[in-house]
Amino acid sequence: MKIKLSGPDITQAEIDAVTEVLRSGWLSLGPKVPEFEQAVAQFVGVKHAVAVSSGTAGLHLLMRAIGIQNGDEVIGTPFSFIASTNCIVFERARPVLVDIDPNTWNIDVGRIEAAVTPKTKAVIPVDVFGQIPDMDAIGAIASRHGLRVIEDSAEALGSRYKGRMAGSLADAGIFGFYPNKQITTGEGGIITTDNDEIARLCFSMRNQGRDTGMGWLSHERLGYNYRLSDIACAIGIVQMRRIDDILAKRARVAAWYRRRLADESRVSMQKPSPDCDMSWFVFVVKLADDYTEQDRADIIEKLRGRGIGCNNYFAPIHLQEFYKREFGYKEGDFPICERVAARTIALPFHGGLTEAEVDEVCATFKSIL
Repeated sequence: MKIKLSGPDITQAEIDAVTEVLRSGWLSLGPKVPEFEQAVAQFVGVKHAVAVSSGTAGLHLLMRAIGIQNGDEVIGTPFSFIASTNCIVFERARPVLVDIDPNTWNIDVGRIEAAVTPKTKAVIPVDVFGQIPDMDAIGAIASRHGLRVIEDSAEALGSRYKGRMAGSLADAGIFGFYPNKQITTGEGGIITTDNDEIARLCFSMRNQGRDTGMGWLSHERLGYNYRLSDIACAIGIVQMRRIDDILAKRARVAAWYRRRLADESRVSMQKPSPDCDMSWFVFVVKLADDYTEQDRADIIEKLRGRGIGCNNYFAPIHLQEFYKREFGYKEGDFPICERVAARTIALPFHGGLTEAEVDEVCATFKSIL
């Protein structure tokens, strides 16, 4: 591809930081892990951050930390990366999905309460593409029904809701650091929380169930190897030092796209909530409703044929084969999600895109439409 779909923002400073760790000989469980955790906790405005091997690992640990178990129900959204639902199934609980808002593409908060049953234990709102849903309303529902709230902010580092940072708006949250995210550690993620007990359990479970002060072969509880290496954390430390510049570059690229596509009647864009100051993860547009899913596939093929990276984004979780088999989901269960998901296209997006490249993407896209 001459214009790639995504790419990490890596400088010589990140390369030097990795080299320093390699020369130190301390590649794991070293000083870079708590340094990175402190940088993220300070940025988000929470007491604790727990670095883990992926955002998915973070969600899994949080399901265990809040006591989700076999037979419980957890409410989520079908329009998300599959990890936000898989983490529920890891603990043999049942995901109860709720359709999305047609404008924000986030979970429709007005539908959540009707999905609550005596088995419901938690809600996992997802900050889709960096946009935060109405967390005050979700918190009020959770309070009325005694539910925990876990914020999947994997795509939202730097987003704010009513002035408060993503990852600080619930019992706990997570971020992901895959190379297409706002910052990257290669692979990796982090848990954020003000809850001392949740943090204590996650610190233990990410490291084979050892509690603080325990020996290497002592295990207080069931745990996992969900650690993040010092190499990865060294990259993350530098990325956090540069985060304001990284986010500003991504916002600039998003603004270029929005200006060029604002008057294009054949596509629409995610409508940001006035309560959300959005940190840009991807740039996704939705084709008009008279385009079919096959039309979308043809458009993607033609864009790629002209050297422009693109993809559909997201596919509905409830129509993945595993979820159809295991939980009986079918087409028509969440019609708004299905209508949106059949027509979304992620265009090239990262902070290194030039204005000329955005011009080329938009001109080519419009000509294919």
